[in-house]
Amino acid sequence: MNSSLFLTAAFFYALTTHAADPQGWPVTGGDPGGRKYSPLADINAGNLNRLELAWEYHTGDSSDLRQGVPNTSFLATPVLHDNTLYFCSGLSRAFAVDAETGAERWVYDSEPDWGNTGTGKCRGVALWKDDNATGACALRVFMGTLDGRLVALDGATGKPCADFGENGVVDLRHGLGKIIGNEMAITSAPVVLGDIVINGSMIRDNERVDPPGGVIRGWDARTGALRWAFDPVPPGAPSPQALGAPPGQLYHSGTPNAWSLLSTDPERNLVFIPFSTPGLDFIGAHRLVHGFDLGYYGSSVVALNGLTGEPVWRFQAVHHDLWDYDMAPQPLLMDITVQGRSVPALVQATKMGHVFILHRETGEPLFPVEERPVPQTDILAEYTSPTQPFPTFPKPLHPYGLSPDDAWGVLYFDELACRRKIEAAANDGMFTPPALNRYSIQYPGVAGGQNWGGMALDPANNLLVMPQNYAVTHNMLLPRDAATDWDDDAIGMGMSPNIGTPYVIRHEVLLSPLGMPCVAPPWGELLAVSLDTGDIAWRVPFGTPKDMVPGLSWLPLERFNLGFPSAGGPIVTGSGLVFIGAAMDSYLRAYDARTGAELWRHRLPAGAQATPMTFRGEKTGKQFVVIAAGGHAYMRTQLGDSLVAFALQD
Repeated sequence: MNSSLFLTAAFFYALTTHAADPQGWPVTGGDPGGRKYSPLADINAGNLNRLELAWEYHTGDSSDLRQGVPNTSFLATPVLHDNTLYFCSGLSRAFAVDAETGAERWVYDSEPDWGNTGTGKCRGVALWKDDNATGACALRVFMGTLDGRLVALDGATGKPCADFGENGVVDLRHGLGKIIGNEMAITSAPVVLGDIVINGSMIRDNERVDPPGGVIRGWDARTGALRWAFDPVPPGAPSPQALGAPPGQLYHSGTPNAWSLLSTDPERNLVFIPFSTPGLDFIGAHRLVHGFDLGYYGSSVVALNGLTGEPVWRFQAVHHDLWDYDMAPQPLLMDITVQGRSVPALVQATKMGHVFILHRETGEPLFPVEERPVPQTDILAEYTSPTQPFPTFPKPLHPYGLSPDDAWGVLYFDELACRRKIEAAANDGMFTPPALNRYSIQYPGVAGGQNWGGMALDPANNLLVMPQNYAVTHNMLLPRDAATDWDDDAIGMGMSPNIGTPYVIRHEVLLSPLGMPCVAPPWGELLAVSLDTGDIAWRVPFGTPKDMVPGLSWLPLERFNLGFPSAGGPIVTGSGLVFIGAAMDSYLRAYDARTGAELWRHRLPAGAQATPMTFRGEKTGKQFVVIAAGGHAYMRTQLGDSLVAFALQD
């Protein structure tokens, strides 16, 4: 490593570790390993009654406020540098505001091509500082866009860095082959390792068998030149051209993508990729191409050499995934004690409620993982894996499935309707294969279990804190020529075309005639898992269904802590507090990390389907807690455009 690269890497390591910068939040997960932990302890259980709104910033980027834009979701976690917060909106605009007052420093509009974008999302930006540079673009802000570009901005002014790519922009669509509309986008923050910017991408699910591939690429942070590319196909796979791709296509189509948050280990030069299912979520026979499997890296966490892009190891959490059980949560890196010795570990939560603890350097499970027999498909053109991996420590956190006896309703006829739906469906547990001309029960549903909000580490109590969803998905495969109902505005999730296969698929959330979930509450929980015992240390219903149950606004539902599905994650502070928004009722809450007792809540101006962050202000010395409150269009929570900060009242 040359001296300038070493200095840059050393600065970045200092920038992104709590040990070196305990006051801040320099990356979306709090530190490179996504622990979402801050040692700050000024705000504590004894003074939460003085925690009040400090400032509120409005982006203006809400589809409720702007005409002619896609539906918006404000999911960003701001990052901090030099008393400035940097973040992005769902409309691919970047912002810088004063961390202690919310005063606007600059705004940058990437002016994306909306195309057929469904919902605008951006979960964050990444920072990189060149210690050998002064002036413009010494600090760079990297943001992905809805139309598949990576932009580099001057941290001081928000202007594009002219020496990066083409006038500050790299076109990430290059080499992907045919792209239809905006089926490829960047929705999560890139990560930086040394002087390399690394990005995954979101590829729209269930459209066609040959969508753009999920290549992972590393770019020179100064110039935007491509340093490496990891095409997620198994070793020895034929080239795209050997499979009929045009000459300009560099990467395979239909491979798994990594739309969620990545993690890095700067000490070991590793980047950890949580991969999704490849192409189509519920149909998989087409993944076998000329003897190789497009799903080889599907629903896996994969370690790459961050300097070269070479694969180091993979761990597949779901074999031949037919359930959209992609690796949504960010991998969490920590050291764990096993048989009396400290081991570098990676903890991967999943939508199934499984938590796998792996050796960070090898990918080997640190605790036994059992391959258990699972139900098999009866569709002749499909195949299923005979077994699936189940962790033994911690034990699975989500019920394996549900029976007709689990049916629930507000009234008797409501419960009876749910029971009949469950009885009529294919229903053999969590890994029930999709069925033809018949609904199948998927529980956990496509939203988890766990989702992209992931976990937070409580090192004082050796706990993993995380939300869990309990929603049932109802799926049915239909022959293409028999599918006539294309009501995409149904109370469920509509129809997916699966172009290139004989089938379309109808998705629904399993609801009663009154629009209530067909399983008993809680429909969402916040829980903590002990890393000492592997048991659930505490669990509490999380969220109320206020304003979220159609036709039942006359019921005083806010009084009942029924628990509701969530999106977004928690953080833990050194004072033993858990802060989390995420629930569908537009509150920011604080919990006791040791017991799970709710200690404080504050109503927000919109849904907070995001992960908060915390820092100490350089001027006031105060600890702030900040969260995006702009709602989630897909979840139909209250939309808005607020970034909200809280601090202790003097």
